[in-house]
This record gives sequence, C-alpha cells and structure tokens, in this order.
Amino acid sequence: MFADRAAPGADVQSLWRSARSARCEAKTCQTGKISTAEAAAQSHTARDAAVQTEQSKDAVQDFQQEVQVDYTGLLSFLQRVEGAVIKELNKNWKSHAFDGFEVNWTDQDETVLCLHTLSYPEAQDQNLQVTSVSWNATGSVIACSYGRLDDGDWSTEKSYVCTWNLDRRGLDPQHPDLVVDVPSSVMCVAFHPSQPSLIAGGLFSGELVVWDTSRTEDPVIWRTGMTDDTHTDPVYQVNWLPDTKHRNHARLLSVATDGKILVWREERDGRLALAEGFAIVAQQIPRSTRLKKVAWGEAAVGVTSLSFSHFDAGVFVVGVEGGYSLRCSTLAQAPALPRPGGSVPLRAPAELAFSPHAGPVYSVSCSPFHRNLFLSCGTDGQVHLHSMLQTQPLFALQLSKKYLFCVCWSPVRPLVFAAASGEGEVHLFDLARSTQKPTVSLKQSVSDCPVYCLEFNTKHTRLLAAGDAAGTVKVWQLSSGFTEQGPREMSHLEQLASEIMD
Repeated sequence: MFADRAAPGADVQSLWRSARSARCEAKTCQTGKISTAEAAAQSHTARDAAVQTEQSKDAVQDFQQEVQVDYTGLLSFLQRVEGAVIKELNKNWKSHAFDGFEVNWTDQDETVLCLHTLSYPEAQDQNLQVTSVSWNATGSVIACSYGRLDDGDWSTEKSYVCTWNLDRRGLDPQHPDLVVDVPSSVMCVAFHPSQPSLIAGGLFSGELVVWDTSRTEDPVIWRTGMTDDTHTDPVYQVNWLPDTKHRNHARLLSVATDGKILVWREERDGRLALAEGFAIVAQQIPRSTRLKKVAWGEAAVGVTSLSFSHFDAGVFVVGVEGGYSLRCSTLAQAPALPRPGGSVPLRAPAELAFSPHAGPVYSVSCSPFHRNLFLSCGTDGQVHLHSMLQTQPLFALQLSKKYLFCVCWSPVRPLVFAAASGEGEVHLFDLARSTQKPTVSLKQSVSDCPVYCLEFNTKHTRLLAAGDAAGTVKVWQLSSGFTEQGPREMSHLEQLASEIMD
C-alpha cells in the first residue's frame, strides 16, 4: 500500500523576462534623474497700499456741518417718561436685593489652610512652650518666644526668641533665621509697630528687654535691669506705645501679676527707665451693686492681660487673676494705696469692674470697629462679649471644657474673632453666621496640647499665627469669608451691641 515513488520536476518558463528582453529594457533600482528649476518669489514690481481710506472733500464738508437736533421732540419725550423713570429709581434705591453682595475680582478660597509649621528643635528638646507670637511691621516676619506657662521650677532655664521670614525663598521651618538666647524664660514678645527689626520681650524674672534683630553680635539694645522699679512677678504682656513728645521714640508698657502696669522710656545708656506707672489695688476697684460681693483684700491684684481702646488712647481694659475685667484710664490721678516703693509714684487706674469669669482672665481684646465692645476669656472656658457701658456681659459662649488662653478680634472683619483653647484648637467665630458656636475649629496639634497665643497679621490679612505647648507655631491661611467685610457688617455690629444691651 505504501511505496517510494519519484515524480519528474515541473519547469515554468518566465514570460516577463522574455517580454522585457524582446523590448530591450534594462531594470535597475535607481530612480531616474529629478529635474529641478529655480523660481523667485519676489515680484519685480512694487506698489504701496494704504489701510486708511482717503477722505473726500464732500465727506469733510458733511462732517463740519452742525448736527441738527430736535430739541422740542427731546423735551416732550423726557417729560413723558420722567415719572416712570423716577418711580423705578426710587424702587431700586429702596430695594435690598443686593444687600451683602460685594464685587470681588480675586479668586475665592473657602478653606482654611495650614501654610507653615515652624519650630526650633533645641527649644523643643528642653520641653519649652511657645508663650507668645508677634508679626513685624512689614507682616513678613514672625517672632515667637519660648518659655513655660505650666507648673514647675523653670525660672532659671535658658530660653529663646526665634524669628522666621516667611517671604524668604529658602525658608526652613525647623531652622529660624534668628535665634536669641535669653537667660530667663520669655513670657511675651511684641514687634515695634513701625521699626521692623525691634522686638520687646517680657521675662519671667520681671525684666523687660528690647532686641534689635539687625545686630547679630549683641542684639540687646535696652533693658530694665533689676531695680526697685522692675516687676517682681513674671511679665505677661508688653505693648509699644507712641511717644507724643518724641515722634522717633516709642515707650513700652508692661503688665505683670504683681498688679503693676508700668510705662518705660528709653535712655541713651541702653537702659529702660520708668516714666509712669499704675497699680491695680483691690480696695480701690469701684464696687458695683449688680456684682456679687467678694472679699477684696487690701493687696495688689495680679494683671494677666491688657488691651487699649482703638478709639480713645486713654482707655484700656485689663484682665486680672480674680476673674474680673476692669476698665481703666491713663488719666487717673488717685495714688495707689498702700503706696508701693519705686522712683515714680503709681496711680490707681480702675474705673469699672465687669461681671467676672469663674476663674482667672487670661486675655482681653478691644474691638477695632466699636468703641465700647471688648472680649475676654479665661480658665472657665468661656468667651464674654462686653460693653464698656454696663457690667453684665452682652453674651457668654462656652467654648471649651478646659482653659481658654487667648482671644483676639480680627483687624479687618468687625464680626470675626479667634480664640485659643486648652484642648489644642483654634476657634474662628463669625458672628454674622452664628453667635452660639464657632464657624470653624482648627486642630492645632494631634496631641491636644494647649494653644497659648494667637495673632492676626494686619498687613497680610489672611494670615493667623498660633503657638502651642508643643513648641510649634502654625501659620494659618484664612478663607476669603473671614477677611472680606460685607457692606452691612458695621450696622450688624451696632445692632448686636444695642439690642442685647436693651
């Protein structure tokens, strides 16, 4: 069935090759020569053409002719429509359709962002806390002081004042641009209002020091030293005051828990000399029939905070350890009794005591937009809105189960303020939205450590700085809703004060 078999091969003749050989054609892979020719794009003749049409003489004559206006017809038309136009204008003038609307050409940002988290590792290694923050006159540099606000024997520990320039391209959040070593805990700092390089600080020892950040070798330019005039308790706040007699000079005001409010002037020898002073003495605080009777001792009352009125340079409010806020006057002439020792006699400035918190007051802030309103907060976790015209608060807000360490009005929004809590949060309030709860609560740190200090930036109004017990400073960028004032916001603030007062 299966066997080998050989088949003969098949041969197919090429018809293509024989056809080409018959025509004597040669086949190569080279293409034929490409012929080229040159042609000029430029024309040999040129001609000018104008865009503007030429004006004819007739057109000039028509233009120069006076335009004919039918004044009689125009007058009759205006008389016919005058009533309707006036009616519509009055209707628009009384309309509230666009109340609260404000044209804004910038991009809207509705979120609050953390731009920077600043810290000094060496201070954190010593478990030091940020006790105070301050923006300089340009709004680009922030300073913070390191110290301790909790219990413990830390009065002799070395501490620091650090600054960061946020506009610097090579910003290192953990490497300050300037570090000033201070032999005592720094409780508060304040930049000079017009000279960007000057920082004043109050120490735990009761001293005041002024540093010039442009001098890297020895930045200390003024200090009080330890004299009979120096505070005997820690300085909890320091403020720069304009010097009415010398425009180029500024005076310093300091408050401490020894009950003294002292005003210092600079001397040529680098010394701060006492210019005038006040003392908060218990028995000289005016009583109020609407306040509960308390056992005022005949002793100094510890002052923890101070805020000057933005409308009357002679009026200021202080918060004291007894839980009270006091309205005071720089024009007071009554001597403080018993008369404390020192080179300058101290006066008793207290004029009115307001209804107290249930614990020490840690912060007060006068409104930049209303001459009578101020805020206070303290260890009871409440914020009180007060009018300087009555002793009872306009309202009280319970923000925290722990302490409130700082409260501060916004410099650009009349109804906005911020508060720092012992639970590690920064609360932002917009009273136009709610008078009962914060609009936004920002978590400053994961460990819930207290936030001790706050400060709005008056130059870059969207920036808010906050310092905490973990030794970090956070710079928050506020949303546009917290920085853009509505058209009826001032009247809302006036209404808020007057309605509740009634």
